[in-house]
Amino acid sequence: MNQPKIIGYMKPSCGWSQGVRAVLQKYELEYEDRDIINNPSNYQEMVEKTGQSSQPCVQIGDAILADVSGEEVEAYLLQEEIVKPVEEDLDVATDRGCSDEEHAAMRADEATTQWTRNFSSE
Repeated sequence: MNQPKIIGYMKPSCGWSQGVRAVLQKYELEYEDRDIINNPSNYQEMVEKTGQSSQPCVQIGDAILADVSGEEVEAYLLQEEIVKPVEEDLDVATDRGCSDEEHAAMRADEATTQWTRNFSSE
């Protein structure tokens, strides 16, 4: 079976996005990971395609799965028989966002990155 083209509109660090990536990797599916945080045109493209700003969004062939979890992506892949069931435990939760601690770490990284960008551009 030919794999449909898959495009994921996701944040680089996000529990929901990591869950989607884990599912796609579990089934060894090739996909294009479009960063919606560091590339505003990817974010705009996602909003135009889906009509909303929530992420992650995954385009599988002509289908758009908007604001989905990894579990929902997996269910779609199985329902459409794009993949066959695989029994594999993932190290990543596929059904939730980031914890408060993960969000705090991301904010700290953002602040450091922003400071570094500002400092290095002077």
